[in-house]
Amino acid sequence: MLEKLFKLSSHKTTVKTEILAGLTTFLAMAYILAVNPGMLGATGMPVQSVFLATAIASGIASILMGVLANYPVSLAPGMGVNAFFTYTVCMQFGYSWQAALAAFDRAIAGLTRLRVLCHGDGPVKIGRAHV
Repeated sequence: MLEKLFKLSSHKTTVKTEILAGLTTFLAMAYILAVNPGMLGATGMPVQSVFLATAIASGIASILMGVLANYPVSLAPGMGVNAFFTYTVCMQFGYSWQAALAAFDRAIAGLTRLRVLCHGDGPVKIGRAHV
C-alpha cells in the first residue's frame, strides 16, 4: 500500500528508510514544541494552547505535504515571525497579543486576497472595509 501511494521503489527508498527518516526529522524539529510556547507565552498567550496549536498545525501541514505533494518535507511555524510578534510588536510596541494577532490576521487577509475567499466579493464599500 505505501509503495503504491508514495512510489518508494522509483525514489530508490524503502519503508524502513522512510520511517527512520521521519523519526529523525521529528526529533530534529521537536524543539519547536518547547521554544514556540515559551516565546509566545511571554506575550500572555496561554502556553498550553500555544503548545497544542503548534503540534496540531505542524502535524497537519507535514502530513498534507507528504500525502498530497508526495514531498518529504516537514513544516512548522516560523520562529522569526514569532520572535517579531513577541519581542517587537507586543513587548516593544506595547500591543496586547490579542490586538497584535488581529492586526496580523487583517494584514495577511488583505495582502493575500483571502478576504475575498472568506467573504466573497460583496459590495465594493464593504470589501474595502475588510482590507
